[in-house]
Amino acid sequence: RMCSNTFYLLYGIMKFLEKGLFMMEELKIGRAVQANPYVIQMDRFVQSLEKLTKVFLQLERKHDLFTKAEMEEMYEKVNEKVCGNCANKEVCLGQEAFLTYQMVHEIFCTIEEYGVELNTEVKRKIQKRCVQAPRFLRTALEVFKGARQNLMWNNKMAQNREGCAVQLDTFAQMIQHATRELDASIFADEHLEKKIRGRFSKIGVRLLSTVFFVTEDGKYEVHVTAKSIKGQCVSTKELVQIISECVGRKMVADRDERPVLGEEYCTVTCVEGPRFHTLQGIAKIGKGCRKISGDSFSMMEMPGGRKGIILSDGMGAGEAAFKESAMVVEMLEELLAAGFPKETAIQMLNTALVMGREEVRFSTIDMSVFDLYSGKCEFVKAGASTTFVKYEDKVETIKSTSLPIGVLPKLEVDCVVRSLCDGNFVVMVTDGVLDALPVGEQELIMKMIIEGTSITNPKEMAHHILEQVLECSGEIPLDDMTIMVVGMWSLAK
Repeated sequence: RMCSNTFYLLYGIMKFLEKGLFMMEELKIGRAVQANPYVIQMDRFVQSLEKLTKVFLQLERKHDLFTKAEMEEMYEKVNEKVCGNCANKEVCLGQEAFLTYQMVHEIFCTIEEYGVELNTEVKRKIQKRCVQAPRFLRTALEVFKGARQNLMWNNKMAQNREGCAVQLDTFAQMIQHATRELDASIFADEHLEKKIRGRFSKIGVRLLSTVFFVTEDGKYEVHVTAKSIKGQCVSTKELVQIISECVGRKMVADRDERPVLGEEYCTVTCVEGPRFHTLQGIAKIGKGCRKISGDSFSMMEMPGGRKGIILSDGMGAGEAAFKESAMVVEMLEELLAAGFPKETAIQMLNTALVMGREEVRFSTIDMSVFDLYSGKCEFVKAGASTTFVKYEDKVETIKSTSLPIGVLPKLEVDCVVRSLCDGNFVVMVTDGVLDALPVGEQELIMKMIIEGTSITNPKEMAHHILEQVLECSGEIPLDDMTIMVVGMWSLAK
C-alpha cells in the first residue's frame, strides 16, 4: 500500500509538471525570463520529496541480529508462559534471575547459530536448572521462531522503505533537472514566428502558436499549433519544409506525426534531422537448441534523436528466464520512452524488482544508446557481458563489473561513452556466447572473429559470429546465446 500511494503521488506530480511546461513559454518576454511560478512550485514539490526521503531513512533500519530490547521481550514471553505457575518461580526469577536470563540467552544464541537441534551440553544445563525443562525448551523454540519471523517482516518493511526513499530521491532530482532544463530551453522569437506565420498563410494554413526549444547541444525543436483553412489539404512534409527554410536548419517531423494537417487545430513537432542512421541484425539460439530463449531484446526510438538497443539475459534458461527478461525489457522501454534518464530508469526498475517479491530473481541489462546527431554511443551495463566495438582498424571491449538488477536495493551501473564514425559496428552478446569459448581466451577469440570478417550487413555479421562460436565450441549450446550487431552510417553521403 505504501508503494502504491507513492506511485500515485509521483503520477500527480508528473501531470502537474506536464501542465506547467506548456505554460512556461507564455512567461517569457523576448530573452528576459520572469520568475516562473511553475518552476517555483516544482521546487516545492522537490523539497517535499526530499524531506519525505529523510523521514523514510530515519525510521527503523534493517538489522540481522536481535536487539537487546527484543531479547528481553522474548525472555519475558518465555517466563510468562512457563514460569507463571511454577513452584520454583521465586527462586528462578528472584535470587537466581541473572542465571535464568543467562540460560535463556544461551538457548536463543545457540538456536540462532545452530538451529533447533541444540547440543547435548545445552540440554543438560536446562535439565539441571529447570524442573519443566521439556516445556521450557519447547516454549523457547516457539518464541524464538515467532520473533525470527517478525524480524524478517520488519527487515522487509525496512528494505521497502529504503527502496521508496531511493525512488523518491531519484524522482525529485529528475523533476528538478527536467524543469530547469526545459525552462532554460524554451525561448521566444517574434521575428521567426512572424516569418513562419506569413509563409503558412500563403499555403492556406492558420498558425495559432509556436514554441521554440534549443537543447544544451544547440539542437532546435519547433512546436507549431495550426490548422488548414478553406478546406485545403496540406501535408505535414510541406509544413516541415517551410519551417526548415525559416529556421535555416534541416528539420524533420517527429516520429508518429500525422501525415496531413486537418481543419482542427493540432500541434506538429519538428526536430533537427540526424547526421547518422543505424541498422541492426540479430542471431540467437536457445540452450540445447531449444526454440525458446531466455534472452530478450528491443530496438527503440528515444527522445532527443537517439536510438536505444536493449539486451537482457534472464536468470536460468528457457521460458521462465524469457518471461523475466521480457518483463525487464518492456518496463525499461516504457520508462525510457517517457523521457526518464537511463540510470534513473534502471534504478527504479531495480528497486521495484527487489521490493516486489521474496525470492531473488535477477536479469542483466546491456544497453547501447546511439546519439544520431553527434555519433556518440553510451554503453550502460548492469551485470551484462562484454560488448565489442569494431572500428576501422581495431576492436575495443567494453566490460562491466556491476551486479544484475533485482539483487540489491542500491544498484551501481557502469556507463561508458565512445565516439563512433561512419561504418563502425557495435556487437552485443549474452553470457552464453562467451561461455561457449575456451576459458581465458573468450574475449581474444571474439575479437579475432569480429576483426576477421569483412561483412557489412549487421544481420549477416551476427549470424556469421554465431556460426563461428558454435563451430569453435564444437557442441550444442549449454546456455541461451544471443548476438546483436548494430552498424552506424553517415547520412551525408
